[in-house]
Amino acid sequence: MTPTGVIGIGLLAVTVLAALPALVLFAELLAAALQSERSDEASAVARADRHEPIAVLMPAHNEAEGLAPVIAAVRAQLRSQDRLLVVADNCSDETAALARAAGAEVTERFDAVRRGKGYALDHGVRWLERDPPAVVVIVDADCIVARAALERLAAACLATGRPVQALYLMHAPAGAGLGLRIAEFAWLVKNKLRPLGAAAFGWPCQLMGTGMAFRWELLRTAPLASGHLVEDMQLGLDLAAAGRPPLFCPQALVTSAFPSDADGARAQRTRWEHGHLSVIAAIGPRMLARAVAGRSPALLGMALDLMVPPLAALVLTLASLGPIGAAWWAFAGDPWPLVTAAAGLALLGAAVMLAWWRDGRRIVALNELLGLPLYVAAKIPVYVQLFTKRQIEWVRTKRDGGRR
Repeated sequence: MTPTGVIGIGLLAVTVLAALPALVLFAELLAAALQSERSDEASAVARADRHEPIAVLMPAHNEAEGLAPVIAAVRAQLRSQDRLLVVADNCSDETAALARAAGAEVTERFDAVRRGKGYALDHGVRWLERDPPAVVVIVDADCIVARAALERLAAACLATGRPVQALYLMHAPAGAGLGLRIAEFAWLVKNKLRPLGAAAFGWPCQLMGTGMAFRWELLRTAPLASGHLVEDMQLGLDLAAAGRPPLFCPQALVTSAFPSDADGARAQRTRWEHGHLSVIAAIGPRMLARAVAGRSPALLGMALDLMVPPLAALVLTLASLGPIGAAWWAFAGDPWPLVTAAAGLALLGAAVMLAWWRDGRRIVALNELLGLPLYVAAKIPVYVQLFTKRQIEWVRTKRDGGRR
């Protein structure tokens, strides 16, 4: 084979690998568009009566501002045998005192070296070992748990023995600009529509960091103590590989708001996207190989879902391969890399329109979707930093008011 032929095959292979996530994304969003939000398995068990105790585990770092309504929403759903444990982790404010005053059980943790949510969760689990519950529901300290969400999560978890993930949505603050509203739309695609579509195929869902329910015996031995940037995603993959893939329960809703502070929002997106891309590179191919070798459709589906990068990264990748494919066609007369990149972009565009038609119309107007290229372009520095100044440590998101 000539060197030109080798280069052509290599370029086509790279383009196919880049376009495959667009196909997976399109398939998930098409399946979501064709079904309701009802998850039969989770819904049926959510009506069951519950007698077993649950514990809500809430890691909190300097969350004094805004903590009271979060605790109130949780306590309103607890029964007499249930408990709420707040882990005040490396706090320099009044988080612990305010949590106690609001009626929560509190344990404080101070460790300047082992920092991050995973360590706080592990500390909380060790605390709960004194009187273990049947189910632990993890809720972040900046999230509001909607009515009946805890009961639905606990019932589904008890009935199936699997980890159960609530629907976790983030909203742009009132009066937010187009950038934050597009971020809200992208979040809805990732955390609602894609899991709905994956469930239609019988695939597990990824864990989302909050609104997660676990049987005690499963969480007690889980590898929580880490500073991984996306510890929730890592935990879900570990549990799926161990035969306990997470179940999506869209009837249980947990919500929070994007920081209106520009630096805070930027730091949050950087942490998520660097972590996600790092997991894809480090774990994705291995999970795919394991799923194929083990002939596990569930694990294969979860691996394919994992391999879909953040929307902006996927757009930039395919958009970059387009001109390269066009140049190759002009040079070597081979159109297939360009055709493949164009097909990937077309699938991606169709997927975005499906998501907008189903749920995105209330967030952004159709003409405002024209601002999507600007949203994508704004992510370029985030991906440049992945190679020049990658975020490798957990850093708490700067919230409104400058607190961390």
